[in-house]
Amino acid sequence: MIRTITILFIAALALASCRSQDLIRPGDTLEEAFEKAMNQYENENYSEAARAFETVISIGRGTDIGQDAQFYLAESHFYNRRYLMAASEYSRYVQFHPNSTRRELADFREAISYYHLSPRYKLDQTYTNRAIERFRLFNSRHPNSERADEAAEYISELRDKLARRDYNAAEFYMRTNRYNSAAIYYDLVIDNYPESSYAERSLYRQIEAYVLYAENSVERRQEERFEKALDSYSTFLQLFPQGEYRSRAEDLYDRAQRGVQRVRERDSVAQN
Repeated sequence: MIRTITILFIAALALASCRSQDLIRPGDTLEEAFEKAMNQYENENYSEAARAFETVISIGRGTDIGQDAQFYLAESHFYNRRYLMAASEYSRYVQFHPNSTRRELADFREAISYYHLSPRYKLDQTYTNRAIERFRLFNSRHPNSERADEAAEYISELRDKLARRDYNAAEFYMRTNRYNSAAIYYDLVIDNYPESSYAERSLYRQIEAYVLYAENSVERRQEERFEKALDSYSTFLQLFPQGEYRSRAEDLYDRAQRGVQRVRERDSVAQN
């Protein structure tokens, strides 16, 4: 037992000694300080590495080593999943070193950082919009990059999330019988995210919303609201002529047409 404790004590001293050797000390040269920071980074001690790179930057600003430290500071935060700090440091790196050979990677990593910060669709989407903005900027700055297609895929995924947010808001209004509000939110999906997986079903559901809105309206407002359903159906045919919801949209079209016909026959009888 005593021997085991002794061995563990010696091992702990050895580990502490090794860790001590990796710490930046007063009197270390810039090169030594950077090497110690890189040792922490390569050993995946990203919190310690970040602190070490900050020290290197403070004493090596304006040097090539200071530039390298700035990049690896951002990388340390990224791999430590501290994405907001990573995004900030990548942005700072590009700001101070716009002609760096690492510029493309830094731009992409900044966008990816915001992508990781993007929350579930029901929550605030500030970081989602920022990620889209940064990916678009990346493709604008680096149109020939091998990462351009990947960036485009991320944009599509994030925009689909935004479409889902508005679609689900519309569905909530449908469930609570607020059909006009539902139609407005379906319209947001159609107008803002026409390429999303939610666009076709939003247009189909908008037709349904207007039909229900008309059927539950006072008589004098029914015709104009059925006409909105017919207009939405015309848009559906233009955008999704072979769409998955085509047959169901046609059923709603027929329902709206019958509604208009009933209103006009009733008005004709009233006038006579």
